Amino acid sequence: MATSPDTIDVLDRLLEPVGRCLTPEVARKIVELRADPGLQVRIDELADKSTEGRLSEEERAQYEKIVCAIDFIAVLQAKARAVLNRSESP
Repeated sequence: MATSPDTIDVLDRLLEPVGRCLTPEVARKIVELRADPGLQVRIDELADKSTEGRLSEEERAQYEKIVCAIDFIAVLQAKARAVLNRSESP
């Protein structure tokens, strides 16, 4: 269910212009993004069921969407961290 390296590369390239638009303040907020507790519980449940091979088709579709969103956010957070590293360098 993991996203392929090719997909991550495409996301990275698509989000490059977004990264160039980030201010340090916005970048900090993006880096701090986390799922709310209720959603995190659901993600953990789906992840456990996926590992055990017990996902229904509906759950599998939901989990795949969540994984894609998490990958998108992770790439965006990497861009935000790069902005913060540049802004904190002398």
